[in-house]
Amino acid sequence: MAHFSADDEATLQAMLRQLFQSVKEKITGAPSLECAEEILLHLEETDENFHNYEFVKYLRQHICNTLGSMIEEEMEKWTSDQNWGEEFGYDTVVQHVTKRTQESKEYKEMMHSLKNIMMIVVESMINRFEEDGLRSQERQKKMQKEKSNSYCTDNCSDSDSSFSQSYKFCQGKLQLILDQLDPGQPKEVKYEALQTLCSAPPSDVLNCENWTTLCEKLTVSLSDPDPVFTDRILKFYAQTFTLSPLYMTKEIYTSLAKYLELYFLSRENHIPTLSTGIDITNPNVSRLLKKVRLLNEYQKEAPCFWIRHPEKYMEEIVESTLSLLSVKHDQSHLVSQKILDPIYFLALVDTKAVWFKKWMHAYYSRTAVLRLLEKKYKSLITTAVQQCVQYFELCETMKADEALGHSKPHGNKQKTFYYSGQELQYIYFIHSLCLLGRLLIYTQGRKLFPIKLKNRKDLVTLTDLLVLFTQLIYYSPSCPKMTSSIHLENYSPASMVTEVLRILCDQKECAIECLYNNTVIEALLQPIHNLMKGTKAVPYCSETALIHIADILARIASVEEGLILLLYGENMNSSEEKSLTGAHIIAQFSKKLLDEDISIFCGSEMFPVVKGAFTSVCRQIYGTCEGLQVLVPYSLHESIVKAWKKTSLLSERIPTPVEGSGSVSSVSQESQNIMAWEENLLDDLLNFAATPKGLLLLQRTGALNECVTFMFSQYAKKLQISRHRKFGYEVLVTQVASTAAGAVALQSSGFINALITELWANLECGRDDVRVTHPRSTPVDPIDQSCQKSFLALVNLLSYPAVYELAGNQGLPNKAEYSLREVPTCIVDIIDRLIILNSEAKIRSLFNYEQSHIFGLRLLSVICCDLDTLLLLEAQYQVSEMLLNAQEENTLETSESHRDFIIDSLSVERNHVLVRINLIGGPMERILPPRILDKGDDLYPWPMFSSYPLPNCYLSDCVTRNADLKQDYCLWKT
Repeated sequence: MAHFSADDEATLQAMLRQLFQSVKEKITGAPSLECAEEILLHLEETDENFHNYEFVKYLRQHICNTLGSMIEEEMEKWTSDQNWGEEFGYDTVVQHVTKRTQESKEYKEMMHSLKNIMMIVVESMINRFEEDGLRSQERQKKMQKEKSNSYCTDNCSDSDSSFSQSYKFCQGKLQLILDQLDPGQPKEVKYEALQTLCSAPPSDVLNCENWTTLCEKLTVSLSDPDPVFTDRILKFYAQTFTLSPLYMTKEIYTSLAKYLELYFLSRENHIPTLSTGIDITNPNVSRLLKKVRLLNEYQKEAPCFWIRHPEKYMEEIVESTLSLLSVKHDQSHLVSQKILDPIYFLALVDTKAVWFKKWMHAYYSRTAVLRLLEKKYKSLITTAVQQCVQYFELCETMKADEALGHSKPHGNKQKTFYYSGQELQYIYFIHSLCLLGRLLIYTQGRKLFPIKLKNRKDLVTLTDLLVLFTQLIYYSPSCPKMTSSIHLENYSPASMVTEVLRILCDQKECAIECLYNNTVIEALLQPIHNLMKGTKAVPYCSETALIHIADILARIASVEEGLILLLYGENMNSSEEKSLTGAHIIAQFSKKLLDEDISIFCGSEMFPVVKGAFTSVCRQIYGTCEGLQVLVPYSLHESIVKAWKKTSLLSERIPTPVEGSGSVSSVSQESQNIMAWEENLLDDLLNFAATPKGLLLLQRTGALNECVTFMFSQYAKKLQISRHRKFGYEVLVTQVASTAAGAVALQSSGFINALITELWANLECGRDDVRVTHPRSTPVDPIDQSCQKSFLALVNLLSYPAVYELAGNQGLPNKAEYSLREVPTCIVDIIDRLIILNSEAKIRSLFNYEQSHIFGLRLLSVICCDLDTLLLLEAQYQVSEMLLNAQEENTLETSESHRDFIIDSLSVERNHVLVRINLIGGPMERILPPRILDKGDDLYPWPMFSSYPLPNCYLSDCVTRNADLKQDYCLWKT
């Protein structure tokens, strides 16, 4: 044993931990030895330091001393024959020596000796292991006695403790714990039993036959009057939820849900009523909330892993939850004396119904939830709708200064520990609202409607519910405008309803079925109707409510189906005269806001935000040809430009803040608000350019240059486009560049200069610091991926009006020398440096000559599809002559009378462009040569040329045939 060191024991202990069953047998049988050998082989393959361990060195030295001489004798015996290498291979010799060694007496004696040594070592380690386990248990008991105020500790994190107890926690011990948990036992006995239960590994507890009995016993113990004991049971539940598999936590969860259900149904328990409210400092209420919160925490975590288990586990969890939430008490007495149902407490700990959102997210669980709601628990949906209706009726009857307490900031800090009946009703309303909003997203959820309510004759349909939601936006009280509490704003009724409607708008199928109908649109437009009549919309309709309504209308208008509804209504094919559709009402109201014809909001800080919100709705409408045609009579572009000019004058009149003055912050804030409103108006004007007719209206306002400059400033910032915008600034650039005035505006704003600079950086320059550490790969495509965006931008920009304005009557520089750092700044420079390379100076000025010239030829090929642009370039720069000369220079003389064209990427590209710009027509009239080489001997069978006329092979058969017929006809006629 003296040969062993501490490293040897550590290595052996690591091996034996993985072979626990072998350790119990003390490695006395052959199977254990075989298992140990497998572990050693595995360690040898995976551990690079395996051969450096002292234990391994000892084994190697022991084998060498015992069998070394015998192995050498066997090797000498085989090598004594000089021809052994010709008759036997090296592997054959090794196999023979190994076999003889294993059959020898020395080998058997060595194995017997090692086995005896191993048995002694293992016996010693097991004894030490058991002693450590006993000391660990004594240490834990001592610590528990010292900590009299705290009970349940996390013993499972200690690997030694878990390892020593995992095979000691037997069936009899669990039965003893069951007996000790009996209600008649002393408090100390119950505490000790629960402590032992918490210390045991969850897997051992579950594997015991009495697990079901234990679960029932714990459920009963939750009603124990001792608060400390029940808290410790909840800690065991929490530990089980965290560490145990689903089939174990399922039983814990269902038992807890069943306990809560029986607790609320029992008349012996003192459950708060709606009139008394909830005081969370009350011990009974606090314990009840702890149990509900523990249930809710598991509700939110369960969907993460229940898909990996049988469906029955998930269904039991769902059904136990719905059964609990469906508990209702008899309401024969007054409503004010109503006993609070479980869902009130769940709403307190999870106001926005996050649990239901997660359960409805996956089809796996959503199917079970909706099936159970339809068959057994539809009352849960009915009560949610009823709660929304009751809250709306309450809002209708109350005055603005008598709004619910939740809409007012409370100065009393103690108020945070008490929830009044009105506050509980509001929290339950928010929970119901979020639950219904999530339910309406899905088709099967919408099929649960219509709903029958107790006090209503008519059924509540989907449309009725959406109208109710819409009315809640402007009927319900809003939070104060200038409140420092973000929490209050997040839970304001208008904000919560708007958030639900936003989600419904984003789901196209849901929006079509729920929102896109005249009834809902009329409900959204109702306050606008009243304001335009000169009366107050509704008692509580504020600027905030109008902003929320405008947000929903803008989302509706951003979708084709919603836009058609706003433009024409549901009966767009009907010839009957009806009232104005939504688009007309929105346009009229927006025009009144912009012209400040509505005095009710004048002077309000929120007034510009209201104007901007409704102008954004109009922008969604006039951004299309159909929408613009409907809104043209209202001359919104004139109202917007008038408001912009007025705002621009205001921004110039703002005094410069003086340092040290107390008004610096107020002046700065006012300046930021005015600048934001000015940019908003410019953006609204710019969006008229989305259609050709709108661009004409924008030009008539005289603000085109300012709008394009604003567009370039926003484009340079690389701001992310809103998801509800139909397009980005690239589309607007294309539209603006389609007119001469727009092209000039783009040039003067610096947009074209920036675009060309970016192109040149990607095509020719690149960042110096990047090229050193990360050199760019050699391009394999005609246009490299880094240049594709710039190529498309130039193609979209260079319409004929733009080419004429930017290059018309301008000659090429054709300099004798170009500096390598000279960057193009205009379209003429691009033509000179990338397309018409008619001198050695231009070629030498390019770092990537072939790639850059191909880029220019591809650009020329696209823009010359416009015949006006082709004639302009041909007249000014003789593009065809330049290309023919380049082809002429790209030849080799094979004989005195014959020359061959050099086939490369540039000659093939030039040949394609020459055919394209000299033959006009479609695929039936001309044949364009490909830009790639063929496979085989003849790589490019298409004839190249350096003078006119073009080879006949580029003319289609029908054109040649028609020309021959015409010539025959002329000969016959003569």
